[in-house]
Amino acid sequence: MTGRADGPTLAILPVKGFGRAKSRLREAVPDGPRAGLAEAMVSDVLRALGAVSGLAGVIVVTGEPLAAGLARLAGAEVVHDAAEAGQSAAAQLGIARAIERGAERVLLVPGDCPALDPGEVGDLLAATAAVVVVPDRHGTGTNALLLRPPRAIAPSFGPGSRARHEAAAAAAGVAWQVCELPSLGLDADTPDDLAALRASGRLGESTEATLGRLGVP
Repeated sequence: MTGRADGPTLAILPVKGFGRAKSRLREAVPDGPRAGLAEAMVSDVLRALGAVSGLAGVIVVTGEPLAAGLARLAGAEVVHDAAEAGQSAAAQLGIARAIERGAERVLLVPGDCPALDPGEVGDLLAATAAVVVVPDRHGTGTNALLLRPPRAIAPSFGPGSRARHEAAAAAAGVAWQVCELPSLGLDADTPDDLAALRASGRLGESTEATLGRLGVP
């Protein structure tokens, strides 16, 4: 990151409480270790975002104390998410803070993309459309959303979110595009997703080490 307090583009990272995160991975990772895995993935995402020169800063929206600690260590701002009403609501909190800081554009990214490549994020920031949707590897979800201005559309994450975001952009009458990025297409919602992450060879160091300790193949 440039280290400026504000600037044209701020990243927003909503983070759910680690104890409740990644419940669909329970077949592959037990409850206790799964919280540690969620923490490791957030650590890797923060590390990757910190290496993106085109970002003026990162805002982490969370009610999870451990995530807040990781964010501060990484030089990110923390916005407390008292309600923990989901990723879309947390994204709106982050957008409000980004606007207060003078951001012209925001990049919404999830905390479960531990293969995130700073170079790919840099390429994404070169896009000029008002709304840029980065789909998951299945092509139906949204793993990143780039918005200029920050409230170009309302984020609506969850199953089928790619179509919702595209429809919202069309309804708003703004230019939009889809940008498929290998590292951002990989998340960890299901055991199959986790296997795809391992097979990619792109895992961040914290996630790789955590999975190794857990003996996850």
